[in-house]
Amino acid sequence: MKELSLNILDVAKNSVTAGASKIEISLVTDAEGMLALTIKDDGCGMSEETVRNVTNPFYTTRTTRKVGMGLPLLKLAAEQSGGELVISSSRDEITHGTELIATFNTKSIDFTPVGDIISSVCILIAGSPEIDFVFTDVTPERSVSLNTAELRAVLGDDISLAEPEVQTWISEYLKEQYVSQ
Repeated sequence: MKELSLNILDVAKNSVTAGASKIEISLVTDAEGMLALTIKDDGCGMSEETVRNVTNPFYTTRTTRKVGMGLPLLKLAAEQSGGELVISSSRDEITHGTELIATFNTKSIDFTPVGDIISSVCILIAGSPEIDFVFTDVTPERSVSLNTAELRAVLGDDISLAEPEVQTWISEYLKEQYVSQ
């Protein structure tokens, strides 16, 4: 994929499919230029075998096709920039869920740009407005955040986060945070 935001969209949609009610997406870039992308959910989790094989492009749990390229491509992008991909998952009744951490050297010529993260976040929220999304993007220069549970608390149960006016507000709110810092 040409942008990390598309990888984020792909992985987060897998979290939705896994029955997650809360998905946390975090981008943290340190002063040395290392970016840590973390996607954490409270979905059903994966078996140990699936975790071991999930970055193999010819391993997939889907029945509609025989290959799954999302995670293998994310792993490749991380490794090409000098980073890595680590996935942990639990199917325990209390602590079920999956956490993916991909690190990237943003100073590497092979670093895949983040891309249009605002649109990816908005698409996720519009597609699954009932899920709690927590988004953060932190660098030494700025901090951007959005928590849909807080939005729902203000809007109430009668207004969906998928409403066009709400989507426009979310997009503008995120843009303002990126520009103002």
